[in-house]
Amino acid sequence: MMKLEQNSLGMASTVLPSRDRGGLAQPLLSVRGLHKHFIIQKSGFGQQAKRVHAVDGVDFDVMKGETLGIVGESGCGKSTTARLLMRLLTPDSGELVFDGDTVGARGGISLREMRRQVQMVFQNSYASLNPRMSIEDSIAFGPEVHGLKRTEARKRARKLLDQVGLAPNLYANRYPHELSGGQRQRVNIARALALEPRLMILDEAVSALDKSVEAQVLNLLVDLKQEYGLTYLFISHDLNVVRYISDRVMVMYLGKVAEMGDTEALYEAPAHPYTKALISAMPSMDPNQRTSKAPLAGDPPNPIDLPQGCRFSPRCPVAIDACHIEEPPLAPCGEKHSTACLRAEAVMHDRAQVIATNQELS
Repeated sequence: MMKLEQNSLGMASTVLPSRDRGGLAQPLLSVRGLHKHFIIQKSGFGQQAKRVHAVDGVDFDVMKGETLGIVGESGCGKSTTARLLMRLLTPDSGELVFDGDTVGARGGISLREMRRQVQMVFQNSYASLNPRMSIEDSIAFGPEVHGLKRTEARKRARKLLDQVGLAPNLYANRYPHELSGGQRQRVNIARALALEPRLMILDEAVSALDKSVEAQVLNLLVDLKQEYGLTYLFISHDLNVVRYISDRVMVMYLGKVAEMGDTEALYEAPAHPYTKALISAMPSMDPNQRTSKAPLAGDPPNPIDLPQGCRFSPRCPVAIDACHIEEPPLAPCGEKHSTACLRAEAVMHDRAQVIATNQELS
């Protein structure tokens, strides 16, 4: 039943009843068996259709109040996964459970209600906004669609503009083309917050910004998370940014989860050779950690014609014969740490030796 109550912005509004029945121990979002293949050539007589394996059996949980970072090369399936979660793309198969309720199932949570509680901030800040709507109208639009009165929606929009560091008297009546990239992204964050979501998906939300502006937006996201009790799914190419903002990190490669674990444990001792190569490619100011050659050579395999066995095996420096035959499952390799690699122990041992050597040199 709908009811009126005081929201986090200090205004009476129509809100949905709380569905937080499982407490903090229950994941806010659970994803199981998520698949999405794009057909690029239809099958002829006796021929099999060619497909791009964009997301190929992804399983993960997002716990309440945490920030889960997703990293990987371009084309690994990060953004496609985000769009599948929002149902901007229809998955071929898979189950999505939001706080214990299956999305779209009888007795579960409806797609409309899920979208109110899960909001997304996209990489392209300009394309995300309607150029014909003022900033105030863009932020107020969502709450109005969900039943909030126009005057209350506009009050909320102005309050949120102030929250994200944009003075309402200066920016409320402006249009997207009159703002800088950083200002537009702040507007997009305010627009996402307007529906008081519990989960925000941030898809490369700071990658197009200058470093100084990027730092401001990141600090804003950290403050808003604490103030509103938000949960983040943070997608980025920048490993330093992911390390700064994330509690846990999920590494994807060619539509699969290669590794997942607590941020510091994964960065200090990666168990998958692909993760190790990504971290080794991070720029370092320490002269003792300079690399003489590229940590990872070659291009990813064709996502239409995937290799047999481990998808990383054609580029893996420690692959064995079994890696080219058997596709490894995602399995535990330590406390709160899992990886899909048959050579995980060897990779972690080599990484530990490198860390010990660097500590001795310093």
